[in-house]
Amino acid sequence: MFQLIREWLDRHFSDPQILILSFLLIGGFIFIFFLGNMLLPVFASIVIAYLLDGVVARLQFFRVPRFACVSIVFFLFMAVLLIAIIGLLPMLSRQVGQLLQQLPSMVAAGQKELMGLPERYPDFISEVQIKQILHFIGTEFTGFARRMLSLSVASVRSVVLVLVYLILVPLMVFFLLKDKLKILEWLTGILPDDRGLAIKVWREVNNQIGNYVRGKIWEILIIWTVSYVTFKVLGMQFSMLISLFVGLSVLVPYIGVTVMFLPVALISYFQWGLEPQFAYALIAYTIIQLLDGNLLAPLLLSGVVHLDPVAIIVAVLLFGGLWGIWGLFFAIPLATLVHALIKTWLNRQSLENHPEENGAG
Repeated sequence: MFQLIREWLDRHFSDPQILILSFLLIGGFIFIFFLGNMLLPVFASIVIAYLLDGVVARLQFFRVPRFACVSIVFFLFMAVLLIAIIGLLPMLSRQVGQLLQQLPSMVAAGQKELMGLPERYPDFISEVQIKQILHFIGTEFTGFARRMLSLSVASVRSVVLVLVYLILVPLMVFFLLKDKLKILEWLTGILPDDRGLAIKVWREVNNQIGNYVRGKIWEILIIWTVSYVTFKVLGMQFSMLISLFVGLSVLVPYIGVTVMFLPVALISYFQWGLEPQFAYALIAYTIIQLLDGNLLAPLLLSGVVHLDPVAIIVAVLLFGGLWGIWGLFFAIPLATLVHALIKTWLNRQSLENHPEENGAG
């Protein structure tokens, strides 16, 4: 048994380039897994700088000096950030407070509706089943209230952290953009020389990640805006808050759309009951998601490798469980990385097993 394992390792990992690539991947995974929470501002800054660097590169195409391009893009980034902090956060916090105030009355109204179901549909549901459902809901609501209380107790610490991040992240974004070439030169200097395979994999994945991240950001913003305008026209309560989560739900393919249907339906029902507006809200949400899945997402993410739905769901569950919201956001790029690694591995093994075909080609 051990002899077979040794032979397999000798056959597949005798190439120094494969060893270097494996070391970089395993080292990167361990580094992010154990230090991810502490270095969260750094990772956030890298992601933002990566997105903004595309805009800087487009400005440089017009022969504008890089420092001037970085200054212009950073100024626009800070302007957008200030608008979001001054105009958006107060509205979101106000709607969160209103939702928390109305939540007990919503729960009471839901209990009343559920208790009436055995009388209307005695053949399908019993009073015992309703009591079990209410007990489960009550337990979950109590746990939710405790979590909210713990968050409010820790709110001072959270505010301090947010203020620190609001100072650190923009500074790091600026220096990452300004000193990009120096940082890349330093990284190149500490990496092994025999890294051709790692560079090949990175070049294949880099374009995919860039297309995906930029496309996904635009998809979130468009779905958020369209949902807000739609819900606002319908007169739905908490329209900004609900539309924000509808926009963020596109981060989790297939699952996010299904999960967000429930809060949209519940808030619509508690506001209008079974009036026509309730149906209009659900129909509007369904149309938005259909247009996103069949038109917007294919248009924005046309340059991304199309993965099997099962692979996407597995990636979302795996990386979301490991790294939370960041894992959800980068689930598809990471799945693309795995796809590129497997593809490169198989191609390399094919060339080693059939060298005469490579020579003939």
